Amino acid sequence: MNRKQKKTLLRILITLACFIVLMICEKRIAGLPWYLQALFYLPPYLLIGHDVILRALKNIRHGQVFDENFLMMVATFAAIGMGEFEEALAVMLFYQVGELFQSYAVGRSRASITQMMSIAPEYAGLEA
Repeated sequence: MNRKQKKTLLRILITLACFIVLMICEKRIAGLPWYLQALFYLPPYLLIGHDVILRALKNIRHGQVFDENFLMMVATFAAIGMGEFEEALAVMLFYQVGELFQSYAVGRSRASITQMMSIAPEYAGLEA
């Protein structure tokens, strides 16, 4: 794993721990007004999703509206708008887990291809 992947993994683990605590305390939190519930769910949501939101806004400025970052932002903002804070957090958390797996797999594939290219022969003989 490279440094960026380790940082993402740490963010995922911290958010997962917060999510588990919030699920344990769900009955108590559910009795609070929506804006107080948002105060509990917003910090872990921003921890795990800030880069997705920033990339979506950056892409919107450049005219690339319908990409995966924009769709994730819209989906989670809609869940937050409906008061489903735990779903918004879960969706963003699972998305980031998927992105981490994809990044790891691509890195391993590149390393394998590079290794295979290093053992490839420099020239080939042609028999007539």
